[in-house]
Amino acid sequence: MKKFIMEKDFLQIFPDAKIGILVCNGIDNHIKEETSYAAYLAEAQKEAAKYIRNPEFTENPIIRTWRDAFYKFKTKKGARCSIEALLKRVSKGGEIGCINPLVDIYNGISLKYGVPVGGEDIDKFEGHMRLTVAEGGEEFVTYGSDKSEPPYPGEVVYKDDGGAICRCFNWRESVRTMLTEDTVNAFMVIETVAGERADVLDAALDELKTLIEKELGGTVEKHILTKDSPEAVIGE
Repeated sequence: MKKFIMEKDFLQIFPDAKIGILVCNGIDNHIKEETSYAAYLAEAQKEAAKYIRNPEFTENPIIRTWRDAFYKFKTKKGARCSIEALLKRVSKGGEIGCINPLVDIYNGISLKYGVPVGGEDIDKFEGHMRLTVAEGGEEFVTYGSDKSEPPYPGEVVYKDDGGAICRCFNWRESVRTMLTEDTVNAFMVIETVAGERADVLDAALDELKTLIEKELGGTVEKHILTKDSPEAVIGE
């Protein structure tokens, strides 16, 4: 039985974190000709402008919250929260391109609600999936690379028995577990770090769940993890 676990060392840094997850089983993530999620992503990019109204980019509340969060643990120089990377591109007039249905949907949710959203292929996990603090040296190969770039000791990471899955909390993921068109069972995650925007977290999870069920089929289970309820079953 595979679990997702928020470990104690992570909760010592972020005791008020709320992590929302969806466990998706039996989905069809193949690219299709007739879709609505591409239009959803395009509309979400327009809506995202409301999160970056301050011309001083780093002083927008969402950006400031995650910058402050990243100061609390060891990070790779230049690493930024995934929602900051998306909003930065929007602020410069860039477009978020389509990748595959599940990634397009979760990027749309991220932009619409101003939250970091990620996803991984559950069937690629080795043992339990953990949100924890790296020992340092965990295997990690990211997209577009052919060499391992392990996390630093003290870096917040998602990892399993095979190595790191996502470095610097939600900065960059491993190619080993990334979502592809062949993904059938997926783990989706939305993060908050200080108990803030709990209503937004819940709404974002619900809409993500609805869109996945509508566009990709399968079954989707929702969980919100806290320090009082730090784990959930995600697979056999």
